[in-house]
Amino acid sequence: MRTRKSVLLVTVDCLRADHVGFMGYERPTTPFLDSLATEICIVPTAIVAGVPTYFSLPAILASRSPLSLGRDVLGLAPGEPTLASALQSVGYATGCFTAANPYISPRFGYEQGFDKFRDFLENDVAASAGEEANSNTSSLASRINRAMRKTRPAMGPLRRIYDDLYFEYCQRVTPVAPSLESLRRFPSADVIVDHAIDWIASLRDAPFFLWLHFMDPHSPYYPKHAALSSLGRVAVTPKRTRYINSYWNRSDIDARRLRKYRGEIIDFYNAGVRWVDEQLKRLIGFLEPSNRWQDCIFVLTADHGEEFLDHGQRYHAPSHLPEELIRVPLLLRFPTSELPQQGSSPFNLIHLPPTLLELVGVEAPVEFQGRSQLKRLFSGQDFDGPAISECIAGCTNPLRLESRSASRILSIRESRYKLVLDFSSATEKLYDLQSDPGEQSPLPKTVETGVRRRLLEVSRQHLRQLIEHRDPRARVRARLRELQLEWPRSSESVREV
Repeated sequence: MRTRKSVLLVTVDCLRADHVGFMGYERPTTPFLDSLATEICIVPTAIVAGVPTYFSLPAILASRSPLSLGRDVLGLAPGEPTLASALQSVGYATGCFTAANPYISPRFGYEQGFDKFRDFLENDVAASAGEEANSNTSSLASRINRAMRKTRPAMGPLRRIYDDLYFEYCQRVTPVAPSLESLRRFPSADVIVDHAIDWIASLRDAPFFLWLHFMDPHSPYYPKHAALSSLGRVAVTPKRTRYINSYWNRSDIDARRLRKYRGEIIDFYNAGVRWVDEQLKRLIGFLEPSNRWQDCIFVLTADHGEEFLDHGQRYHAPSHLPEELIRVPLLLRFPTSELPQQGSSPFNLIHLPPTLLELVGVEAPVEFQGRSQLKRLFSGQDFDGPAISECIAGCTNPLRLESRSASRILSIRESRYKLVLDFSSATEKLYDLQSDPGEQSPLPKTVETGVRRRLLEVSRQHLRQLIEHRDPRARVRARLRELQLEWPRSSESVREV
């Protein structure tokens, strides 16, 4: 056991591939990670298996397509083999600290395989997860608004004036928060790292698997003042920061009007990334004196990216699968003198768990759908592909069963071409990412018909395999867990009736 390498897996919520220095971003969001350039492997085209978190993490933890157990199954099934359980079974100490993301909790099976699991969800906030509505309104303002909303449809051109006046009114009557800390919805990266350091210190010499999930770049964007200063941004007041976040969250205005605050929103987002980088420097600084770092495999990636009006939208709702959402950083650090080659083909994160297990000499569970790409990494060969991403259209709150009943959106990504299938509208769009990296102009259907046919066949095989290889026992266990969770609520509703 002393010869086994420890594994440190870091996932950063909403981290775009094009907002980190080691992927070419011009702003200093990741100076520490950039400094590791001589000892890390960077996979330039890492693709998530789904968007958002609840469609992404099954691949990263359990090497499984997000919808392979059925669209009505959320999270990991009870007893489903994971990266954590595989390492735990061979004697690893396993720990997980996540920054209060409601979809990374025991409710969805993510505590499985961990000796220590801390999600910082002090209350059952998952019931309200996924809602992006601005809640910065007083009860009086809400009552006034409900009354005014009844007459709003008849206002005509005056609706815009009413919406603006009401927004400004809500901002004025809402008490000003004393600090950005009091506005932050999730624990910041320093809190997560503090707990991680304490846990590692308690292990003595045992090899460990540690998973950390940071939420600092996630909306609402309330960064640390120190991180803002590091990026050359003058510290902003809580009032101003809340105002910009609330304005950015408005659903009654178009992208043209939102753009005036886009730069400030990106500054806040970048500061969240910078704070994660600074805390990782602190964590690795703790590991170095004890030689833990020298014997550690380090992996950093993300569950998905974030939109800043790139295609007219914000955040990361599962309404389409553009590059800014599915392409994420993937940084790997191996304690070896031979660095892997950096190819350009897409790497689907469904292959990450078996690749990490091969690195530490542990056999991957047969249930894993991905395959180790270690040999391809060191030889520079193309990865198994194309990379497939999928989601349920409009499923912004999957805790509501009806939200999971919509149609699928499927993306098939090669090095150059990308096909996006929207089953709800029965449409397909083929992009040439070489000539159109921003995905602004899908190719006409009469162009590249051979490519289109090939990728359509890949999608057909993917859907067929999901059905043929579905684990009925895992599906039943997952459904029973959900029914057990829903039963108390259903009973309460019956009593109220």
